[in-house]
Amino acid sequence: MSRTTKIALGLGAAAVALGAGLGVAGMASATTTPTPTPTPSSSAPGNSFAEGYGMRGGHRGHGGAEFGARAKELAAKLGVDEAKVTDALKTFREANRPATPPAPGQKPDRAAMEKALAASLAKSLGIDEAKVTAALEELRTAEQANHAAALKPRLDQAVKDGTLTQAEADAVTKAAEKGVIGGH
Repeated sequence: MSRTTKIALGLGAAAVALGAGLGVAGMASATTTPTPTPTPSSSAPGNSFAEGYGMRGGHRGHGGAEFGARAKELAAKLGVDEAKVTDALKTFREANRPATPPAPGQKPDRAAMEKALAASLAKSLGIDEAKVTAALEELRTAEQANHAAALKPRLDQAVKDGTLTQAEADAVTKAAEKGVIGGH
């Protein structure tokens, strides 16, 4: 056997031994580290309209300008002073802010979260909950349509470039229109 072959085999054996040692150490570490149990209060909201009103946990929350624009739109739909809507939204956001970061992959019930938002706003603003729910639904529908419209030129370009087929682009458009995926 040549000297080069012996060195290569020796290095390979050393790498395997090192990998095995790291694997065993990693397994030992994993078995002694407790896994946190997710709780409903620690989960972050999923992809829902309520996120835009401060319901999103973690670093992905909307900025102040977007929050203000949403409050303004909602106030106009409800026929209520914008400052009252802003205060009611802030109160709801603070009351529902997650205490801990969300567990990976865990999402709460979107419908329940939006129902809680509508109930809270109705109570805070002294408006019928059905009216608030209808206004939120109208705004969500308009937002989804805007996202889908903004996505269309990008999808058309992807089809033109050969990155996507027309059928794939149509599927993405449909998913965005239905709110299954975000159109950002």
